[in-house]
Amino acid sequence: MIQSGLCERRALSEHPCFYGSASARWGRVHLPVAPHCNVQCNFCNRLYDCANESRPGVTSRIFEPAEALMYLDRLLKTRSDISVVGIAGPGDPLCDPERTLETIRAVHAAYPDLLLCISTNGLNLAEYVDDLADSGVTHITVTVNAVDPLIGQRIYAWISLNSRIYRGLDAAEILLFRQQEAVAMLKRRGMMVKINSVVLPGINAGHISAIAENAADWGADVMNCIPMIPVRDTPFAGLGTPADAEMVRMRALASRHLPQMYHCRRCRADAVGLLCSKNHENV
Repeated sequence: MIQSGLCERRALSEHPCFYGSASARWGRVHLPVAPHCNVQCNFCNRLYDCANESRPGVTSRIFEPAEALMYLDRLLKTRSDISVVGIAGPGDPLCDPERTLETIRAVHAAYPDLLLCISTNGLNLAEYVDDLADSGVTHITVTVNAVDPLIGQRIYAWISLNSRIYRGLDAAEILLFRQQEAVAMLKRRGMMVKINSVVLPGINAGHISAIAENAADWGADVMNCIPMIPVRDTPFAGLGTPADAEMVRMRALASRHLPQMYHCRRCRADAVGLLCSKNHENV
């Protein structure tokens, strides 16, 4: 195992996903250790994978935490441009909190100079804010697709919380409350928070500025508006992708409330390297 020794930790601004200025120099690696999800979105299907498919929720395999660290050891022997290790699925990292925390703690112990981040829907986040902060996590992405439960109930088929399934308006209200609570807690622990919002034509496309305004009030640092990728065998498969001009307009409106991220590549759960390079390597 490679040890980072007494190396200083990377600057927060060297996270390529949070800072566009870092994306040409610094890369990321996503460790796919979280197989399950506690929210079923109407645009999501994690069953499909091919070498050319680049979208969240896709991976060629699931690692056990110990395997993930061995993979990282091998990777860092050949690359010096990795500044951040992230866990972004293919499910939700905090639907599998033990696997996620075991992986993060092992990585931080072996490579204390690397930044650590996770991407989550936020449903279980509040319970683990202190664990994540104490384990070395510096950056959190929370996916917020609605701040109006009437819109949210159209996006989420169900949520699973404390072994109970919630649907409809109840599900949307619970998820929103817990997202807001968690973001405020993250900021009290000094972590950087990015809001991801998937833009769904005819569903939440007119709602993006409101998400930005609310997230700014919660204390979020930056926002990433992501055009939906239609996925077959999902309720939203026929919605289509928002036009480029519409995305420009929505980001301009949202930027009045939160700085916008413009360089997202909608990474796989096993993505490796620079954002501007090939998004996936076999693991």
